[in-house]
Amino acid sequence: MVRIIESLAEIGGAYDVAFVDLWGCMHNGLRAFPDAVAAMQALRASGARVILVTNAPRPRGPVEQQITDLGIPSDAWDAVATSGDSARAAMFNGAVGQKVYFIGEDTDLSFFEPMALIDEPLEITRTALDEAEGIVCCGPADRYADPAVYRPTFLAAKQKGLKLLCANPDVVVDRGDEREWCAGALAQLYSEMGGESLYFGKPHPPIYDLARRRYAALPGAVADPRILAIGDGILTDILGAQQEDVDSLFVTGGLAATETRTDRQPDPDALRTFVSENRVTPTYAIGALR
Repeated sequence: MVRIIESLAEIGGAYDVAFVDLWGCMHNGLRAFPDAVAAMQALRASGARVILVTNAPRPRGPVEQQITDLGIPSDAWDAVATSGDSARAAMFNGAVGQKVYFIGEDTDLSFFEPMALIDEPLEITRTALDEAEGIVCCGPADRYADPAVYRPTFLAAKQKGLKLLCANPDVVVDRGDEREWCAGALAQLYSEMGGESLYFGKPHPPIYDLARRRYAALPGAVADPRILAIGDGILTDILGAQQEDVDSLFVTGGLAATETRTDRQPDPDALRTFVSENRVTPTYAIGALR
């Protein structure tokens, strides 16, 4: 049975660190959620740490600037772990070769910036598909177009035996009231067509390893922290927490607002049905992070 809570304060004292999703929990792509910001500030004031764990396909620097611009102040978090950094580490270690075909927007090109964590990074060159040794996918070039437009590209890539490095496992996000496709939708399509997709963000282990390293680098970090994962994606945030064997808080008013019939709080029956259908059970649930 999932326990529905009224606020994070009810349970926050039981944890040393929170791994907190950004989009859908802390902001909606346009602006920060004031209640969520206040909840993180209060959690930090109680002595816990906050690691923002996001499937953003970019390095943490640009993400930190983005959330500042959206209205999330620096006293609401301690460190940032991004899917982009996890995937970049794999790329610079040669996961998809040296010559890569890039799928994404110009705003995603920071993905290819040098990475200090890698001692001897592979020199990566972006190239045409017919010359590529692999694919780097940060997201579709058009966030609103049906991912099926990539079928011809993926057919050619599959025939060449190319691996696709997915920098963001999310399938969709909601920017305000508009739903956008993410890199995860393209990686899912490529896999369905018989290609091989490599994932590094939630719910997959690499990003949790990175988040733990970010926490361990903080002053006063404990050796075996009690972790609470917070997110609105049942098959990313919550599944990842379940696989990592850590407690989770499911924010139902994000991607699953309709399915869980969330107004201020989720409908208990709808929530029960939703988690049963997805075979993923959070520890706690709340309508919005507060």
